[in-house]
Amino acid sequence: MRWGAWLLLAPYLVGALALFAVPALVSFGLVFTRYDGLSAPTWVGFANFRALWYENLVWVAVQNSLYFLMLAVPLRLAAALALALLLQKRRRGTALYRLYRVAVYLPTVIPDAAYALIWLWIFNPLYGPLNLVLRGLGLPAPDWFTDPAVAKLMFVLMSLFQIGEGFVVLLAALKETPGEYYEAAEVLGIGRLDTFQHITLPLLAPWLLLLTCRDVIMSFQYTFTPALLMTGGEPYYATLFLSLMVFEEAFDRFRYGLGAGLMLLTFLASAALIGVLFLAYRRAVNSDE
Repeated sequence: MRWGAWLLLAPYLVGALALFAVPALVSFGLVFTRYDGLSAPTWVGFANFRALWYENLVWVAVQNSLYFLMLAVPLRLAAALALALLLQKRRRGTALYRLYRVAVYLPTVIPDAAYALIWLWIFNPLYGPLNLVLRGLGLPAPDWFTDPAVAKLMFVLMSLFQIGEGFVVLLAALKETPGEYYEAAEVLGIGRLDTFQHITLPLLAPWLLLLTCRDVIMSFQYTFTPALLMTGGEPYYATLFLSLMVFEEAFDRFRYGLGAGLMLLTFLASAALIGVLFLAYRRAVNSDE
């Protein structure tokens, strides 16, 4: 049985090795070289990291990426949890109930390029539906693509509609939650808010940690396609994120060493954030015990 399982996994393992592991190792090697894709790589040691340290646009990209991460990750998690709590129990109208679940998950399966083009139309300052609705309500209609103050906010709003995976995970977690806890809370007359705070949240804590770590990783990648197709890093570099800068360094300026170095720093930053989250979770669990 063990050999049979390995045989079944072999195509996926080979694919992962060819598509992820080998390119990652090659990229790690390029970090210490000067390479333009035409001439042979030249060993430069840590010169790429020194160049990145003194590059002002790198720090702009870092600030923009952290802005997106700090806003999008908690908001996405809160939205997924709220919708999972709202739609966990069947109500009258089973077909409509299923439609609500499908509506939550559907934006997640839309290809990134198509999703970006849809929002490019939605945010159009002249005839986009969002500004039309805002003007109809008598509210200010921002110029999303030329105002640096709101340009980054576009990407946060877009990300809030692609929470289907987190929604499904939390639905499954709520389904596996023992009902005895809630029955006891109801018998004792504990209110809904206290039940949520002292029963639901602690039981969902491992799942919420998993989704938070996933969103931290994805936040460094999510902004690439929308930024490339919708804004190109503008206005005034307000939407220049780390993922877009890696692409521009490697494939626009043909500075593969700098691009690989920036990608490695992004990977280390995401790993550090996940480590901090895990340590905070372990400390919280130990203090509760």
